[in-house]
Amino acid sequence: MANPSYKAPSRNTYDIVIVGGAAIGSSTAYWLSRTLGQTASILVVERDSSYEFSSTALSTSAIRQQYSNPINVKISQFGIEIIRSFPELMAPFYPNEPAPDLGFREHGYLYCCSPEGVEAAKARVDLQRSLGAGTVFLDPGALKEQFPWLNVDDLGGGSWGSRDEGWFDSMGLMNGFRRAARLSGVEYIDNAVTGLDLANGRVVSVRLATGETLACGTLVNAAGPRAQQVASMAGLSIPVRPYKRYSFVFASANPIPGRMPNVIDLSGTFVRPEGELFLTGNTPQNDGPADYEDFEMHYEEFDEHIWPALWHRIPAFDALRVQTSWTGHYEYNMLDHNGIVGFHPTVTNFMFANGFSGHGLQQSPAVGRAVSELIVHGAFQTLDLSPFSYERIPRNEPFLEEAVI
Repeated sequence: MANPSYKAPSRNTYDIVIVGGAAIGSSTAYWLSRTLGQTASILVVERDSSYEFSSTALSTSAIRQQYSNPINVKISQFGIEIIRSFPELMAPFYPNEPAPDLGFREHGYLYCCSPEGVEAAKARVDLQRSLGAGTVFLDPGALKEQFPWLNVDDLGGGSWGSRDEGWFDSMGLMNGFRRAARLSGVEYIDNAVTGLDLANGRVVSVRLATGETLACGTLVNAAGPRAQQVASMAGLSIPVRPYKRYSFVFASANPIPGRMPNVIDLSGTFVRPEGELFLTGNTPQNDGPADYEDFEMHYEEFDEHIWPALWHRIPAFDALRVQTSWTGHYEYNMLDHNGIVGFHPTVTNFMFANGFSGHGLQQSPAVGRAVSELIVHGAFQTLDLSPFSYERIPRNEPFLEEAVI
């Protein structure tokens, strides 16, 4: 890394080293700094400080409460709380300029439901409402009345998040956490972790691409799609791999009237408004783990899979023109599509914060807080994320969540 502007670490020993400085890593750094202040030395190692290829930057930046498991609903509710209060939360760190507003678009999610899936969908809605969510189930007639541009002929109905769901500024969230952490004493360096040294069941040092070796008290793996790469440096394994997801922004010859939600079709294709344009993507089939550096775009995904699904569900989408597109990586947990949060049982200072499978951004406020609580207190203090613990991985016991995309 022959970078003339490279800034070396300020010390040789750190109490906490966080590998990865995007949403999960910077949220963790923020919550640690709130609890510990400058009484602990904290280093965030980010391999690309431009964040150009980070999952945070390339995400679709949405948040929902429509899950089948209570803990996932509660995680998102805390995320909404943070998003809404972000300007006030960040105000102390922006003394001479307005604190960032994350531009929350509270349009909701609309999950289309097949006739066969109605009972399960209604049960999820009942669960979500019991936890305070604003989800409602609409039968086909009510769905057509609420969203007249929707083809409901093959639907049994749909679940709609009437409040506290939508999309927001992903980089605003991450940059706010990052700025607050740095101003609270957390150190960030643009570097890559290339190795870990272990002794007596603990990570004792971190090796960097620039040749430095830093002593380490606690190691946090927040490396996103590269999570397994970091885990393997400690002789560990998790079923987390990078999976490509293709996003397209398009213009439509026909506008969609009213307040359009983020529509999730039966096919897995989603679409939502983005100003005068629309953002869409899907869950590609047979698109196995990607190389860490593979961001090649598959443009045919739009014509062959996405557009037919869009046109079927929203007939007004008969004349579309793609304006821009990009490829991002999900840090895909192949066991159960849910996060892994907690210390390893034998490498006792190795903390996982990985495998969120496309939900990491919306879950980052609660996950960062939970990781901080485990490090500082040795136990969860607010939300109990123990169902996400590493121990389920070797037992091959999935954490069941029906509402994954």
